[in-house]
Amino acid sequence: MRTVTGPTDHVVVVGAGLGGLSAALRLAGAGRRVTVLERAAQPGGRAGLLELDGYRFDTGPTVLTMPSLIGDALACVDEELDDWLELRPLDPAYRAFFPDGSRLDVIADVDRMADQVRALCGAKDADGYRRFASYAERMFALERNDFIDRNLDSPLSLLTVSLARLVALGGFRRLAPVVASYVSDPRLRRVLSFQSLYAGVTPEQALALYASIPYLDSVAGVCFPVGGMHAVPRALAGAAVKHGVEVRYDATVTTVEMRAGRAVAVHTSDGDRIAADAVVVNADLPAAWELLGKTPRPRMKWSPSCVLLLAGADARWGQVAHHNLHFGRAWRATMREVRRGELMTDPSLLVSVPTATDPALAPAGRSSVAIVALVPNVDTPVDWNVVGPRFRDELIARLETSGYTGLGGAIEVEHLTTPAGWAAQGFAAGTPFSAAHVFRQTGPFRPRNLIGDNVVLAGCGTHPGIGVPMVLLSGRLAAERIVGSTR
Repeated sequence: MRTVTGPTDHVVVVGAGLGGLSAALRLAGAGRRVTVLERAAQPGGRAGLLELDGYRFDTGPTVLTMPSLIGDALACVDEELDDWLELRPLDPAYRAFFPDGSRLDVIADVDRMADQVRALCGAKDADGYRRFASYAERMFALERNDFIDRNLDSPLSLLTVSLARLVALGGFRRLAPVVASYVSDPRLRRVLSFQSLYAGVTPEQALALYASIPYLDSVAGVCFPVGGMHAVPRALAGAAVKHGVEVRYDATVTTVEMRAGRAVAVHTSDGDRIAADAVVVNADLPAAWELLGKTPRPRMKWSPSCVLLLAGADARWGQVAHHNLHFGRAWRATMREVRRGELMTDPSLLVSVPTATDPALAPAGRSSVAIVALVPNVDTPVDWNVVGPRFRDELIARLETSGYTGLGGAIEVEHLTTPAGWAAQGFAAGTPFSAAHVFRQTGPFRPRNLIGDNVVLAGCGTHPGIGVPMVLLSGRLAAERIVGSTR
């Protein structure tokens, strides 16, 4: 593994997102002096917080898997996870609703989940589900140490015994046909493969390697931090400050000063110059390249984007769980539309109702709702000023016929983010999902995290990729480029 050369006594971390904070805790635990510079008034990055009239909304990821990675970061400074966060397991992890009126609870217990599948799809698919769960678990176990949780310097880094085992396991086949080889019911196939969409590829495009994603949430399990997902970066930042990390908010970094390929200081919009022995940049890829004066990598393929509608409503719905999947009828047609970069005519929706788990996120008796619909990124010409309000109304109408009776009239506060809104926040191509996980942007082919002599990237744009666990791991890998193993 290549590491930063020269002194590393003082490390400046640009961005207090999950990746940056994960790196900061590990660096502090390794005895480095750490300064974190964050342009916002609070930590979190993509995992932000919006407060409206007594409602608290997470503005980024809503699904938390592998919480042990949070505990691992805290352990680097001898802190215990339970002292900083209260995590509640979600049972079910998801509740899936299908257009034929049926539904399936996705439960992180193979025996109980198999019973659910048997009741809905029959005994053969129940057995197939068990075999798929075992397959996905083996896939993740092979990937984790050698491919995901490891700094990769070149494609040659992949040449391990695990690679041969992954090939033998069918890891380089496509995800959709692999899932289909285990289960026949199209409803169950969707439940076990839709997750690849948030990695920027359809199940037909995704490698079977990405069976690790449904393994993490559908088998290993999903939990929720009391106070919302934003409680995670608050906890990490609080522990970092406790152990000597200087965190400066409202500090916008304008450039990383380079000399002969080496970062020597970081400049802010306030005119400050902070000298640095090494720099970790936890920013979206184009922003990172701009800070470093680097030419953007050509021909990047960016993930689809999403419309996010956050709504606070004076209503409650007994049939919904914390996370709810509402699948459309035209699944295959909409997957073709995703691949072509078109606005989906029948989108499937992820609807999170965090007040089902933590009622304190809204005024008494109310519900907070987050509705996510995949849409093209801004590389597709859509006038979101016109389409956005209409799309919002269509989402509400769709949900009112899907069990959220009276939602439209019950909304007290709301906030809509379209691809144009994500672009205004600085996200490349107007997508919060960063670079798509196509083969040429996966593993050692993803933008490398070590740049020059002493600059390291963290976040979803570099290895290992998108998702809360992967971003936390990116922080660990960034720190290890500077100080060696933090395990």
